[in-house]
Amino acid sequence: MKLPNANLAKVPEDKITRYLLNPAHPAGGSKAAFFLRFGFSARNWRQFAEALLLHARNDVVDSERTRHGMRYAVDGLITAPDGTVLNIRSAWYIDDRGEAPRFVTAHPLPKR
Repeated sequence: MKLPNANLAKVPEDKITRYLLNPAHPAGGSKAAFFLRFGFSARNWRQFAEALLLHARNDVVDSERTRHGMRYAVDGLITAPDGTVLNIRSAWYIDDRGEAPRFVTAHPLPKR
């Protein structure tokens, strides 16, 4: 199964700059250390957002209905700015009032 409406997916700037690429963030710091190591940067956050939007077109590996909508997990590869191919899981959410998947988070998976 593919992420519904992946072509409408959105990756908010704040999710990248204040969370996923912020080494000082209490929950995102370890993720930031990983992604920053391969050349992603808050300054060029759009590059990471574009990689995540492409990643969203991989197969959904898990989905869960919550009281506010559906949460989806997508596994697959992205290419980092330094050329390294990373295996990651991204999480997306579609609330009951919308159609566009909203990016939630991403984290590394073991190498393929």
